[in-house]
Amino acid sequence: MERKITFNELRKIKDSLPDGAIRELAGEFSVTEETIRNYFGGANYKNGKSVGLHIEPGPNGGIVLLDDEKILQRAEELISAS
Repeated sequence: MERKITFNELRKIKDSLPDGAIRELAGEFSVTEETIRNYFGGANYKNGKSVGLHIEPGPNGGIVLLDDEKILQRAEELISAS
Protein backbone atom coordinates (compact mmCIF):
# COMPACT_ATOMS: atom_id res chain seq x y z
CA MET A 1 0.00 0.00 0.00
CA GLU A 2 1.26 3.49 -0.83
CA ARG A 3 1.83 6.18 1.76
CA LYS A 4 2.57 9.90 1.53
CA ILE A 5 4.77 11.53 4.14
CA THR A 6 7.01 14.59 4.19
CA PHE A 7 10.72 14.03 3.77
CA ASN A 8 11.39 15.66 7.15
CA GLU A 9 8.90 13.31 8.87
CA LEU A 10 10.54 10.31 7.21
CA ARG A 11 14.00 11.41 8.39
CA LYS A 12 12.65 12.04 11.90
CA ILE A 13 11.38 8.46 12.04
CA LYS A 14 14.78 7.17 10.89
CA ASP A 15 16.55 9.31 13.49
CA SER A 16 14.18 8.00 16.21
CA LEU A 17 14.96 4.34 15.55
CA PRO A 18 16.61 2.53 18.46
CA ASP A 19 20.21 1.34 18.15
CA GLY A 20 20.51 -1.68 15.87
CA ALA A 21 17.12 -1.13 14.22
CA ILE A 22 18.57 -0.58 10.74
CA ARG A 23 20.30 -3.96 10.96
CA GLU A 24 17.14 -5.58 12.33
CA LEU A 25 14.98 -4.14 9.55
CA ALA A 26 17.49 -5.25 6.92
CA GLY A 27 17.36 -8.79 8.27
CA GLU A 28 13.58 -8.88 8.49
CA PHE A 29 13.14 -7.65 4.92
CA SER A 30 16.13 -9.52 3.45
CA VAL A 31 17.82 -6.39 2.11
CA THR A 32 21.09 -4.63 2.88
CA GLU A 33 21.38 -2.03 5.62
CA GLU A 34 22.16 0.55 2.94
CA THR A 35 18.87 -0.28 1.21
CA ILE A 36 17.05 0.47 4.47
CA ARG A 37 18.91 3.78 4.72
CA ASN A 38 17.86 4.54 1.12
CA TYR A 39 14.25 3.87 2.13
CA PHE A 40 14.59 6.64 4.71
CA GLY A 41 15.95 9.14 2.19
CA GLY A 42 19.53 8.01 1.68
CA ALA A 43 21.05 7.87 -1.78
CA ASN A 44 23.76 5.20 -1.78
CA TYR A 45 22.79 3.06 -4.75
CA LYS A 46 26.23 1.51 -5.10
CA ASN A 47 25.79 -0.57 -1.93
CA GLY A 48 22.00 -0.37 -1.60
CA LYS A 49 19.02 -0.64 -3.90
CA SER A 50 16.21 1.68 -4.83
CA VAL A 51 13.11 1.05 -2.75
CA GLY A 52 10.21 2.77 -4.46
CA LEU A 53 10.73 6.18 -2.94
CA HIS A 54 9.49 9.17 -4.96
CA ILE A 55 10.18 12.71 -3.75
CA GLU A 56 8.38 15.78 -5.04
CA PRO A 57 9.64 19.25 -4.09
CA GLY A 58 7.66 21.09 -1.47
CA PRO A 59 7.59 22.25 2.14
CA ASN A 60 9.26 20.20 4.89
CA GLY A 61 11.76 18.69 2.49
CA GLY A 62 9.13 17.73 -0.05
CA ILE A 63 6.47 15.06 -0.26
CA VAL A 64 7.60 11.45 -0.33
CA LEU A 65 5.47 8.73 -1.87
CA LEU A 66 6.44 5.28 -0.67
CA ASP A 67 5.31 2.47 -2.97
CA ASP A 68 5.24 0.05 -0.03
CA GLU A 69 4.91 1.17 3.58
CA LYS A 70 5.79 -2.17 5.28
CA ILE A 71 9.29 -1.03 6.30
CA LEU A 72 7.91 2.26 7.62
CA GLN A 73 5.19 0.48 9.62
CA ARG A 74 7.75 -1.88 11.15
CA ALA A 75 10.05 1.05 11.98
CA GLU A 76 7.16 2.77 13.76
CA GLU A 77 6.54 -0.43 15.75
CA LEU A 78 10.20 -0.56 16.78
CA ILE A 79 10.06 3.06 17.93
CA SER A 80 6.89 2.43 19.95
CA ALA A 81 8.44 -0.61 21.60
CA SER A 82 11.60 1.23 22.67
